[in-house]
Amino acid sequence: MANAIEVENLVLEYGKNVALNGISFVVPEGTVLGVLGPNGAGKTTAVRILATLLKATSGTAKVHGIDVGDKPNEVRKSIGLTGQFAAVDEYLTGYENLEMVGRLFGLKKAEARTRAGELLARFDLEYARDRTAKQYSGGMRRRLDIAASLIGRPKVVFLDEPTTGLDPRSRNAMWDFISDLVQDGTTILLTTQYLEEADRLADKIIVLDKGSIIAEGTADHLKSQVGGERLEFVLTDASDKDRTLALLAPIGLDEPSYDEQTRRIGMPVSGGADDLTTALVQLKEAGIQVVDVGLRRPNLDDVFLTLTGHATEEDAPVEEAK
Repeated sequence: MANAIEVENLVLEYGKNVALNGISFVVPEGTVLGVLGPNGAGKTTAVRILATLLKATSGTAKVHGIDVGDKPNEVRKSIGLTGQFAAVDEYLTGYENLEMVGRLFGLKKAEARTRAGELLARFDLEYARDRTAKQYSGGMRRRLDIAASLIGRPKVVFLDEPTTGLDPRSRNAMWDFISDLVQDGTTILLTTQYLEEADRLADKIIVLDKGSIIAEGTADHLKSQVGGERLEFVLTDASDKDRTLALLAPIGLDEPSYDEQTRRIGMPVSGGADDLTTALVQLKEAGIQVVDVGLRRPNLDDVFLTLTGHATEEDAPVEEAK
């Protein structure tokens, strides 16, 4: 299987900050690469470079073998991009927005109109085709923006947090549409903070933190790094953190992790319910109170917290390049 995207040792520096610190990855044709990371991790920066909107400091990035820095116009013919915020003309109708993008993309007038109608129907916007975009809700604008990125039937699509701002119903519909695109042979690079989204859609996942890839693999592979089952406790009092971590460490397969924002302690275990019982007895004897407790299989949230020490929604201190 040929690679649709190839990135090697990509670096972007601006001022004293490093937005990307030598990342490398490939995306085979007809697959989905999920890029996980908090705000500031470098996700959007990587997308902007691949979409020819930003020049890398060093390294190479290719789409279907074409270097994005050397031949940006050629690359643009085969890609679609949806950024984090809807970029539509609010004074045009939904239909007019799509027709305009189709014409700008080089479609003939009749083809642009046909394609606009198809996408309005596919994104459940046909009923609002003659409303101006400023009358659309945030979710409707988001769907219109994604539809616009697909007007030219691109071979490679960059979706930068595409379901941000969508309600659960619209999000599920978007996931179904992304799956349909892949079945038709489209290659997708998907950045997201929704771990469930990456778990459901991505063939492979890379985890970015502070401009570096800190882990990569399938969702199951990444989950296996955390362990089979996990004990979780939410402390009533954050001041009990150190005592609790010391108390629980001998029970787990690895050192317990702690999320400062949620006061949640988690750790992989092998004994299941027996380990849970042991932990609860020891916490009670130590006078440590918890507001929640559970035993469950790991998910990608656990993976990210284990790898980085913080949750995906936590803002990183380094601002991404503009």
